[in-house]
This record gives sequence, C-alpha cells and structure tokens, in this order.
Amino acid sequence: MAGCWLLLALIAAVHAQNNRSSLVLLWRRGPAVLTAASLMVTRDERFRLVDGYNLQITDVGPQDAGDYVCQISDRISRDQVHTVEVLVPPSVRASPESRHAAARRGGAAVLECRASGNPVPSVTWHKMIDSYNTHLNESNLRLADGPQLQLSRLERAHSGRYACTVDNGVGPPMVTEFQLQVLYPPEITVERSWVHTGEGFRAELLCTVLADPPAEVSWYQNSFPLSASERVTMSARGNNHTLLIANVQPEDFGNYSCVADNSLGRARQHVEVSGRPGPARFTSPPVARRPDAYTLAFAVDSYPPLDELRLLYRQLAFNESYQQPGRWHDVVIPAPQPAGALTHRVAHELRGLQPGAVYEAIVQAKNRYGWNEVSDIFQFHTLGGEHTAHAGELTPMFSGQIKTCYNIYTVVSLAFLTLWNLVHTG
Repeated sequence: MAGCWLLLALIAAVHAQNNRSSLVLLWRRGPAVLTAASLMVTRDERFRLVDGYNLQITDVGPQDAGDYVCQISDRISRDQVHTVEVLVPPSVRASPESRHAAARRGGAAVLECRASGNPVPSVTWHKMIDSYNTHLNESNLRLADGPQLQLSRLERAHSGRYACTVDNGVGPPMVTEFQLQVLYPPEITVERSWVHTGEGFRAELLCTVLADPPAEVSWYQNSFPLSASERVTMSARGNNHTLLIANVQPEDFGNYSCVADNSLGRARQHVEVSGRPGPARFTSPPVARRPDAYTLAFAVDSYPPLDELRLLYRQLAFNESYQQPGRWHDVVIPAPQPAGALTHRVAHELRGLQPGAVYEAIVQAKNRYGWNEVSDIFQFHTLGGEHTAHAGELTPMFSGQIKTCYNIYTVVSLAFLTLWNLVHTG
C-alpha cells in the first residue's frame, strides 16, 4: 500500500539441492536486472536479498506493481514470474477546488470528483440534508454515480451541501463536501395582508424575505420610507422582518410596504393597517335544528364597538329542475352591546325558511372606521323535505351547468353589494 512500510518477499521457485554454487540466480523486472547471484544491480535501496535468493521490497508504492522474474541459469534457464498488485486507497481531485459553487436560479452547476486508486474507486453523489429539516430516516439523498454531478434548471431548493463519496475497498471511504449557492432575487410573503387594530393599541406587521445574496429590507407607509421612532420599531430575526407600531394613532392607519432589494432585483408586498372590523367568522353548525328556522351565529373582531351589521341570505338550487338561486334577503341586525373585548359574538334567528332547502349567507360589519370586507359565503341546510343533505354535501354542491349559473349569480350579487356600500357610505 502506498505510503506504508510493507515487506514484499518474492521466493525463488527452484531451490538448488545439488551443486548450488554452480547456479546463478537473477531477479529482473522486464529487461532490467535487479540482482545477479548475491550482487545488487539496482541502486534502489528498498530492494535487498534475504537468505541469498528471496527478494524483499520495502516501502512499497504504486510504481512497484508489475511482473518480477526469478531466473535460474544452468544448462537450461528456468523462470518463475511473480505478479505484484499494489492496493492504493482512493484520492480525489475536486472541482471547483474551493468546494464552493454559485449559479443563478434557472442556470446550471457542475460539481466534479476525479478519483484515483487501485482498484478503480466508485464515486457516489448525495445531497446532504440536516436532520432537523427533514422527516426522512436517511441523513442524505443519493443523486447520481460517476465523477460529475450535473444540476440544471436550478431552483432555490437546490442550495445546500453536496458530497461525493469515493470508495474502492482499500481503507475508509473518502468524502468530499461542496457548498452550492443558488442566487435569486428577493421573494416576500406577508403573514397577513390586512392587520386589524385600534387607537391606543398596537399593530404588528411581519414579512418573510428569502434572497441570495441577502436582501436589504425597508418599510414604507403610503410610499414614504419609515424610520424608527419611539412608537415605531423595526427588527429582523433570520428571514423574518417585523414592523411594530405601539400606541396606534389615526395617522398610523393606511397602506404599508415591505420592500427587499439585492443585486438581482427588488420585491414588494403590501399590508393594510386598519381599524375596520375583521371579516365575520361563522360559528353555527351547517345543519339547522328545525325545518323552517335557523340560528346563524358568527364572530367579528373589532376594537371599537360595532355600529351596524348586515346579513344577506338566499335559498340555493338543490336539484337540476331548480337551477337559479332565490333573491337575496337583506337584514339589518342590531349592533351587539359593547363586549369589552376584541371579539364580538352575534346570533340571529332566520324564520320562514323552506324545509329541506340549502341556503347561503354573507355578513358585513361596521364600526366608526367603516365597513369590513364581505365575509366568505356560508351554506346551511334546513331539516325535512324531499332533499335532506348532510354537512359534507353542502360544499361543493353544484356541477356542470348548475355550478356555472351559481357562479354568475354570486358575482352579480357581490357587485350589487359593492354598489350598495358606495351609496350608503358616500
């Protein structure tokens, strides 16, 4: 083995029993004579004769591999060939030599491990995965075999550590790690695009920024850059960037922007800070307890007291012979008493409903800052009739032409609500 002190003894196959002194023993390698009788012909000090006819080689290296011939000269020359194979542990020439590669998203990268050794080593590539960032039992993912790892159409997820493992069974496997950096412009996601607060309370805006190279992040209010103050604090922890507004004042309401810049581009996401109520969240079960009545329950978040509530509901088609939804019923619900808390809970009973029918409802709420966004559509079902649905059948309940008609009516209805708001808030 290369780099080790080893003893390799080559023993002559023919031992002179009679007239030993009349025989001449030669050791040669190819045409080169190493020894003749007791004379050392080679000048390599690693070679020597042991017991007069055994050839010993110390500090064996790859260059010593090959055929060695023991030749005894008498009237007939007799040869014995000894083949020496030197086992060499693997070695690696990596490219890039720095073990670091960088490429833009959408581009390509090539990592290389040129291996040598005897026997010829195998090369295996893996993507190294941190144990806390994966549910896999393995610590890495096998990608390819061979001296090169070619990665194309790079995405952000390709960033990370890669390793080539070189092994030929001689000594321990050799592992070489690389770091691949995929460069891309900033990408921003916001925790909430609409933040509800009130005067004297606080507002927290959070945006998550991913970028390589790392991005510079700044905050804007209504297109004007923000600076830190006694009430405004900006902080960053990893990829998360937070804008905290304490003791909110009327001038703090408005549109905010989280802006991220690096050498490859810019990204922007908007967040609205508003005192308007949050969207209504329905809390009642989807199946009524009676055939002709239903108690609709919902919750609305609002720091100031609620001033007004609007409920719109209508009957839906529930078979193919009745394809058009009914007309909207517009109900004004008295505002609940101030709850002394953020969440206001409301329950309203709808009467005169059709048995065994499916209905849908939407809700809006108003406080001193204005109307909130229309709630998501909520569906419920009354008992009785020929068509009794279960909760799991309510959504989605349409297909084909019926669903198309339903969508058209919903769009028209929401457009009507928007116009109604403009008229009543103007």
